[in-house]
Amino acid sequence: MKDKVVIITGATSGIGKALAFEFGRKGSSVVITGRRSELLASIEQELKEQGVAVLAIPGDVSKDEDTVAIIEKTIQQFGQIDVLINNAGISMRALFEDVQLDVFRKVMDVNFFGTIHCTKHALPYILQSKGSIVGISSINGKRATPARTAYSASKYAMEGFLEALRMEVMKRGVHVLSVCPGFTTSNIRNVALTADGHPQGESPRDESKMMSAEETAEHIYQAVVKRKRDLVLTTQGKLAVWLTKLFPVLMDKITYYVMSKEEDSPFK
Repeated sequence: MKDKVVIITGATSGIGKALAFEFGRKGSSVVITGRRSELLASIEQELKEQGVAVLAIPGDVSKDEDTVAIIEKTIQQFGQIDVLINNAGISMRALFEDVQLDVFRKVMDVNFFGTIHCTKHALPYILQSKGSIVGISSINGKRATPARTAYSASKYAMEGFLEALRMEVMKRGVHVLSVCPGFTTSNIRNVALTADGHPQGESPRDESKMMSAEETAEHIYQAVVKRKRDLVLTTQGKLAVWLTKLFPVLMDKITYYVMSKEEDSPFK
């Protein structure tokens, strides 16, 4: 990845931030994007202090005009795009009967259409470089969970898009990677939307027992280098995927039981 140009969306925290430092340390030029401009500028400064060639571009991937600007500014600065990592995402936690449709649309706009917008405008340059398109999906893209209908739907949609795109470009030298990180330490659960669209504030899960964002970033970096098709992380995540394939009805019951035991579960 030395001297490659890597765009990372949702780079202000969690996996996105860890990826920026991981690729930067390995010699890549890094373009970081996110909606929180002050935090983005702070991360840009940290990367520069470590000698990383970095460009910070504030933007909202759910807005097509923002993604156009991200791609154009990247080309103006670096002249190429080798890797696009679609990492920006938001979650939600509410029963479908309670959730407002605007919340459902917002999750789809960021998680799914954000990936579509960025990939559409970056694709011509990635075709030129025969580079990589990465989607940071979720175990929820292979095993849905109750009270996360919008999040699960957005990740299933992302998985389907990446699979179809992979076949379209497979004979043109482009690599497409789908990443399902499993439970990873990040603030995505803290800012997950409730039924009325407000952040829930506290994670309902024990973050200390999860894989770190830094370790996750290392695995993703290696998967990009090796041009892998899929990456499923954590023992729990791998079990969930395989047990769903083998015993789907049983997994429905197990998943319901586990999620109903979360702190402040909507099932209580």
